[in-house]
Amino acid sequence: MDTIRHLGDGRTQGSTGEIHFGWVLEGRAIQDIWIRPKRPAPSTMYGTTLRIFDPGISGWHIIWSDPINQDYARQVGRAEGKDIVQIGDDSRGLKARWRFTEITADSFHWIGEERSSNSDPWQITYEHFARRTNP
Repeated sequence: MDTIRHLGDGRTQGSTGEIHFGWVLEGRAIQDIWIRPKRPAPSTMYGTTLRIFDPGISGWHIIWSDPINQDYARQVGRAEGKDIVQIGDDSRGLKARWRFTEITADSFHWIGEERSSNSDPWQITYEHFARRTNP
């Protein structure tokens, strides 16, 4: 993946990374591992997401954990049109929205946004442009 970090002053920083997705818990959940930058460089982010579908809410319970940065989030994810949108709170107490857009069989665009309260506008913090390298 290629990553763009949006800094508060309007500047951006680019990076690379890798993501690994797979079914776990006998097909009852999806787990992914996000690594930035791409190995073998030392990781600045190395985390995992567990997504478990709940038919009672017609959505996914999502748990994110990045022990390198002590960053944790709980979200609920649902399809919104052609996108997947996950909304919840992060470990800093901020509202977080993570969107998977432009989804194809071999790629997607992930947009990470945050805000302090429901009345604040969403601010983009990260974008990931992922593409399959090993089908």
